[in-house]
Amino acid sequence: MSRPPHREIAPASDPVAGSIPVSESHDQRDLIDCLTLSLTTGVGPLLQANLLQQFGSATAVLQQTVSDLLSVKGVGPQVASQLVSRQSHDRAAQTLQDCQKLGVSLRRKSTGEYPASLQEVADAPSVLYVRGEYLAGDELAIGIVGSRRCTAYGRKQAQRLAAGLARAGFCVISGLARGIDAVAHRAALDAGGRTIAVMATGVRQIYPPEHAELAMDIVEQGAVVSEFPLDQRPSPGLFPQRNRIISGLSLGVVVIEATRNSGALYTARHAMEQGREVFAVPGHVDSLGSEGCHDLIRDGVTLVRGVDDILEELGPLSKPTVTSDQTVVHDPREMTLNPREKEILALIGTSATAIDDIIRTSQLEMSRVLSTITVLEMKRFVRRVSGTSVIRSN
Repeated sequence: MSRPPHREIAPASDPVAGSIPVSESHDQRDLIDCLTLSLTTGVGPLLQANLLQQFGSATAVLQQTVSDLLSVKGVGPQVASQLVSRQSHDRAAQTLQDCQKLGVSLRRKSTGEYPASLQEVADAPSVLYVRGEYLAGDELAIGIVGSRRCTAYGRKQAQRLAAGLARAGFCVISGLARGIDAVAHRAALDAGGRTIAVMATGVRQIYPPEHAELAMDIVEQGAVVSEFPLDQRPSPGLFPQRNRIISGLSLGVVVIEATRNSGALYTARHAMEQGREVFAVPGHVDSLGSEGCHDLIRDGVTLVRGVDDILEELGPLSKPTVTSDQTVVHDPREMTLNPREKEILALIGTSATAIDDIIRTSQLEMSRVLSTITVLEMKRFVRRVSGTSVIRSN
């Protein structure tokens, strides 16, 4: 099927729902201060974290004297002088105006609009640029990363897993790179699912340029996000840095076709450090392109044959998550249940629930309720407390 002509990413007509509208003034100063800190040359994620830990907020950081700033590990005279000058502040104010024109929303760390999973990461960016729509349900996400020079086998596995995860209700996270990343994004979109692209450039500088069309499609069915200024161009050191966001936004990361020096292994390492699950798809036993995956499997990460392997390993969530269709999920495996199984499971609590109450509330025939409960028992979602009551399994 032929694709439509190349389209530029058009500015959004309205601010993203649930994000910080850049036109509001009541907290504009705090937002500008957060941007000022993030836009200051020489202030990377770790130094930002040190400064915020020392002084409490971006506003407080910018109110310090040069001598106070120099007391923070990693702050030199040049950085300190920039922080007390107006140059970065003026740039931040202009960035706000540019974001408003482009329909880009800004999400600040330690606010309700910031992704909850990323909030847990120690060196998470203080501000995220979001083009598109990041939903609360996108917390149920799996990252898929791998080789830019993937084989037909790697493409097939990325397509199969991304589509399967999307159909199960997961958001697919990747980095918009050539190869595995692009295949994963496209497969999720084609399956009718959501996908998030984490950029190593600004959201106004799509890289690689041939993925501008894909980026626009992602904006319409997910989001393109970045920690970098709008016009940040590609630089080798920024790609490993952005990988911590891919893993930070995900419950787990799947690696497909990675050599021993692949950038995808940076994402796997970040995932391990962040307490995320890591999965690897095996390649042909003599494939140099899958040596990194084979090393991960040898070292104990989960070997992935299909979506079920991922769901089984994830296990129960630390806290229930609400999906985009307002379903409360306690265990990612719930997303593969059929509608009747989901309906019955939703009626069973973490304390003993009477089967008679389930039958009465569901208004289904007793035989259907009992058979569904039996299936949920077999799948280890529930267990019987007595002959008349059931409870969710831990």
